[in-house]
Amino acid sequence: MDLKNTGISKTARIYFRVSTDEQNLERQHQLIERAKAQGFYIAGIYSEKASGVNPDRSELRRLINDLQTGDWVIAESIDRITRLPPAEAERLIDEITAKGAKIQVPEIFDFEELGVFFEQDGSLPGYLLQPLLAALQKMFLRIALNMSHQDWAVRKRRQKEGIALAKRRGGYQGRQPDKSLHEKIIKLRLQGFSITQTAQTLGCSVSTVNRVSRQHKKRTGTLDENQPSIFRQPVTKIDKGQTE
Repeated sequence: MDLKNTGISKTARIYFRVSTDEQNLERQHQLIERAKAQGFYIAGIYSEKASGVNPDRSELRRLINDLQTGDWVIAESIDRITRLPPAEAERLIDEITAKGAKIQVPEIFDFEELGVFFEQDGSLPGYLLQPLLAALQKMFLRIALNMSHQDWAVRKRRQKEGIALAKRRGGYQGRQPDKSLHEKIIKLRLQGFSITQTAQTLGCSVSTVNRVSRQHKKRTGTLDENQPSIFRQPVTKIDKGQTE
C-alpha cells in the first residue's frame, strides 16, 4: 500500500528475526526505508535472534503489547513473524489483529483495499462483498502460514538427515554454543538484570537466558557474583552499551 500521495498517515512497527551477518542488516535497512517511502511513520523497530517456531520471543511479545488500533506490523515475510504450526500461527496472528492492527508482508494481500475500491465503484454493495473478501483474506493467510511451517519442517528434516549421515561417517561434532552470548547473559544476570530484561537487551529468547542461567547455577551452585562463569573464568561487569 502506497500512502505517500493519499495524505493518510499510518503508523508502522517493524519486526525482524535476524542473524548477525551484514546481509541481514542491509535487508533491515531496506525494509525500513521502503516503509518510510510508502508514507509510514515508524513507531518502533523490534529485532531479535530467535527461532520462528518459538512462541516465547521477547521482542515479538513487546511489539504486541505496544500495538495500538490502526498500527501496521511490517515484516520481510510472514515466516519472519512465525513458523509455528498453522493453528498456533493463526492464533498469534489473531492476537495481533485483535489489537486493531494490520500485517503487511509480501505473502498477504490486503483485501480490504479491494473492498473499498468496489464500494466506491458501486458495482457491488458492501454487505455482499465484505464476507467474501474476509473469507479470501483468511484463506490466503492460512495458505501462507502453512507454507511457512512446511518450509521449516522440510529444512529440519534435511538437517536431521544430514546429521545422521555425518554421525555414520564419524564427522559430526554437534552444534557449538555461542560462548560470547552465554557470557554476556551471565554478566547481565549477575548485575541484577531479570531474565526478560536480559533477553530484551541481548536480542535473544527468554528460553535461552533460562537455559544458560540454569547451566551456570548447576556448575556453580548460584548466580553469586563471586562465582566463576560457566566458562570457569572470572566474571567482570559490563555496561549495557557493550551488549549492543
